[in-house]
Amino acid sequence: MENTSRALVLVVALCVAVLITPGAANDQPPNSSSKSPLTSPIDIEKCWSSLFNVEGCVLELFKSVFSGKFGNVGVACCKAYSTIDANCWPHMFPLNPFFPPLLKDNCAHIVPNLPAH
Repeated sequence: MENTSRALVLVVALCVAVLITPGAANDQPPNSSSKSPLTSPIDIEKCWSSLFNVEGCVLELFKSVFSGKFGNVGVACCKAYSTIDANCWPHMFPLNPFFPPLLKDNCAHIVPNLPAH
């Protein structure tokens, strides 16, 4: 029971962290000449969709974010990760910019032939 409530708190905290965007970014119109992923329009729902389609993948990633350990990330989750556009990652994990490259490196060890971003 304690693990279930701890996992629920973890998921809620991560959802809040992921959905919070900097206020200044919302006040500025998108600049079409900029190549920065933070200023281009991103469909965050589309970014998360492939991870939500793999059972337990989002929870595996959230556990990894908070623990710094990637042992919970499985093959199916790594394959789903490989389908996400690289421009999505800063929007999906705005508070932890180091997580996506660490996950990519870990997934390369789990599934050696993943396509490069």
